[in-house]
Amino acid sequence: MREKFARFMMGRYGVDQFSKFLGIFTIALMVLGLFIHPAIYYLGIAGMIYMYFRMFSKNYTKRRAENDWYLKRTYTIRNWYEKQKRMFKLRKTHKVFKCPTCKQKIKVPKGRGKIEIRCTKCSTKFIKRS
Repeated sequence: MREKFARFMMGRYGVDQFSKFLGIFTIALMVLGLFIHPAIYYLGIAGMIYMYFRMFSKNYTKRRAENDWYLKRTYTIRNWYEKQKRMFKLRKTHKVFKCPTCKQKIKVPKGRGKIEIRCTKCSTKFIKRS
């Protein structure tokens, strides 16, 4: 069965970031539609049909252009989310301070006591507890 599906998908576009977003968004719409209004539910079903249409499409150039459009529009949101994820991982091993002069963020290892920090951008020195 797996080989049959793999043969069926040959030459088809498949799943990309925009398809993943559509899948999550349409499921959320369908769940909301169950509680709020049936029209929202049907909108979710229409989005799901469009998602499958994109996955099984053989028009690579058009699907790629749609995905590029989505990635360009969501760049700032995705970048902010990745930054928050990195900062959350760093919270156990490092402390982040802002330079009082230029507001540059400076990462310092935790547990070093009172240390003098020098900004790499403007060379301002300030003392903080890590």
